[in-house]
This record gives sequence, C-alpha cells and structure tokens, in this order.
Amino acid sequence: MKTRFIQLLLRILFLPALNITNSKDEEKLFNDLYESSLKKEDKLIEYNLTVPKYKFLSYLIHNKSVLLHGSNNKAIEEFEPRKQTLADGNIVTAIFASKDPIWPIFYATLDKGKIVGNIRNGVVSSNGKNKYHFYSLTEPTISNNPWTTGFIYILPEETFSYKGKGVIQFDEWISQKPVAPILKLKVNPDDFPFRDKVATHHSNESIIKSWLLYKFRL
Repeated sequence: MKTRFIQLLLRILFLPALNITNSKDEEKLFNDLYESSLKKEDKLIEYNLTVPKYKFLSYLIHNKSVLLHGSNNKAIEEFEPRKQTLADGNIVTAIFASKDPIWPIFYATLDKGKIVGNIRNGVVSSNGKNKYHFYSLTEPTISNNPWTTGFIYILPEETFSYKGKGVIQFDEWISQKPVAPILKLKVNPDDFPFRDKVATHHSNESIIKSWLLYKFRL
C-alpha cells in the first residue's frame, strides 16, 4: 500500500520516464555500432543513425552490462573515486553512474561553468521499475544559457553497486574502484528529450518545495 501511494505521488509530481522500445532492425544497428566502436582506439562512437541517441543508450543498458556517466569532459581515460553525496545525504568516495538512458545526458549537456546556485534533478522510483524524472535550475543559471556539448561514458558494470533504497529510490550506482570507460558518445542539448521540461527554483528553498512546485513551474 505504501509503495502504491508513493508511486501515485511521484506520478503527480514528476514526469514519467519515456516508454522506449526498439525494433529488431534498430537493435541490429545498435549492436553493429557498438561492436565496431569497440575496435576503435579512441573509443569514440561515431553516431550517424537517425534514431535518437537515448534509444541507443537504452539498448546498451539492457543488453551489454554497462552503466552510463555524463560529463562535459571529452577526454576522461579513467574515472577515479571522489567524495560525493548520495541522494540520501550520505557522503561516499566513489564514481557515480546510472542505468537510465536520459539522466546522464542532462549532466553531459549542462555546462557546469554556468551553474549559479544549485541544481535539483533525478530519476526516482518507489519500486525500481516505474521511474519518474525531474529537472530544475535556478533562474540565473537558465539566464546563462547553460547548455553545451558533452559526452556519455559507457562504463563496465562489474564494480558498481546499486544504492537506491527507501521509499523513494534514485537510479544511483557507485563504484569505489577506478573505472576505465569502454566507449564514449558525444551528445548535444538536442539529445536531451526533457530540455523543455526544466523548471526553475530558488537556491534557498527546500527540496520539498521544489518537488511540489516542479510541474507548476514548467
């Protein structure tokens, strides 16, 4: 009963995850692209398909035992654990990644140098299946036109563990060991399908207020 109530609340407050399905033809294209990219020394995926990149990333997540990490940095050869804060407030020394195909694109295409105040975002669920998105920036950040090109790093899943817990779970995975990316994919702001669903908030307001007002501010 509790889980159902939380799911209803998330559905009211946030945006439902996109229903991503791939045809057999698309899956073959994705697999061929993945396999051919593995042979490249620079690890860069040359994406020339007309299919949205998030569909390709979704295919990788569900078929290749990988996780995703979004960054403005185009030349990361190895990720090192560093101090970060989990959604539950706990501080860990780790590398963050996700099994959501869209959330990392937000981090890859948001220019960190143009952030004023804080950012509030996430992919959440109460049952680990039905996921919901929210994205919010401060007005000064929005005024800075904070979008840029970035990269999605495809990471091996082996050393990662899922950290989502409690009645509201964020799609957070962490590794406390260094991780070398398998591949990387260049993305631009148009690849982020929720860019027109980014709200604004005040830096000093509570996270609860940001959640409650999210859809009203779109």
